[in-house]
Amino acid sequence: IISRHRMALKVLICGGGVAGPALAYWLARMGHQVVVIDRFPTLRATGAQIDLRGQGIEVVKRMGLIDAVRKKLVNEAGVSFIDAKGNVKATILANKSGKGGQSFTSEYEIMRGDLVRIFYEATKDKVEYIFGKTVDGFTENDRGVVAYFSDGSSDTFDLLVGADGQGSHIRRKILPPGAPDEYHQLGVHMAYWFVPRIETDSNMCQLYLSPGGRMIMSRSHNETETQVYFMLSSDTEELRNVPRGSVGQQKHFWAQRFRDAGWQADRFIKGMDTTENWFCQNVVQIRTDTWHSGRVVLLGDAAHCPSPLSGMGTSTSLVGAYVLAGELAQSEDLSQAFQNYSQIMRPFIDQVQRLWIRWALPNSQWQISLVHLIIRLACFLRIPQLISRFSDHGDGDWKLPEYPELKVFS
Repeated sequence: IISRHRMALKVLICGGGVAGPALAYWLARMGHQVVVIDRFPTLRATGAQIDLRGQGIEVVKRMGLIDAVRKKLVNEAGVSFIDAKGNVKATILANKSGKGGQSFTSEYEIMRGDLVRIFYEATKDKVEYIFGKTVDGFTENDRGVVAYFSDGSSDTFDLLVGADGQGSHIRRKILPPGAPDEYHQLGVHMAYWFVPRIETDSNMCQLYLSPGGRMIMSRSHNETETQVYFMLSSDTEELRNVPRGSVGQQKHFWAQRFRDAGWQADRFIKGMDTTENWFCQNVVQIRTDTWHSGRVVLLGDAAHCPSPLSGMGTSTSLVGAYVLAGELAQSEDLSQAFQNYSQIMRPFIDQVQRLWIRWALPNSQWQISLVHLIIRLACFLRIPQLISRFSDHGDGDWKLPEYPELKVFS
């Protein structure tokens, strides 16, 4: 048993994105001494559009930050499915009623950078942030966990949290020998970047399916920029190696694969040359039985990345931070807190990680036509509206726990 005697903990959180600062928010309010360390030289308030859903929205409300989030929301009306000529085949509007489940577009769409800044501003006065430094290793002794930093220094903490994303170095160090590969390949690959907005771009997300398991999606988050997403359904070694190449090699690959895709592919490929925002990845899930070891615990994508295709990555990170903080508040020792955190979260993560995405990236034109027909029929029968209306939150039957110790009075 790792005793904590309900004393203030000295906590090191690796990762200054969403999950880490969200946990820091709760722990600092509970009186713990929190340090957040991040490998980037400054706050990495960049990235594409993300959404909050179901229990994630509820966590932000319990943090008392929902008004700050509302002020930064992206005004996206919904999703239109279009053909190669740009003709709309079907449209699913966002549910902005404040009740029921979310549709493809959430009521709470926000740029990642804006959400990161909100959490940073809410914590910076009570939490120590260290940028441009990493944890190269750690050991445990009777006094705690000793972290060894990239600048040659070291320090001792009661608790080390790995919130360092799907490529987590902390996770790699606590996985037992012979553990199964934690990267679960979904057979989908993605690149996204920003291009200048043009007159025909609107506040409607546009989704175009092209033969060969290809999809192009565009969405505008402000008056000058449009986000572009290329997705490809394939599972070859060549594709898995693309993100390891240089940015130039990555762009060349995606340009070659989509040059004959149709719709506005030429415009978007041309936009690769001047973009300052480029990201390319294999879409994976993180699945591991090991979320904690000794005084070390994993959080967010480091523990259970559900993939960007789930629309739940941010929400699961926020929920995990809330549950971990709540269990640390309630448990007499760290070991019990970690076990409770894992037991409570796993059913939720199991729900979120059930994805059937490959059907959404059809290979042939007749399959694309069938997808359009099914969606048009669903819209005609008002099925998306009915699902939203008669579901509590649209994210399964897992309920967010109540932790009186985390009540925010503001």
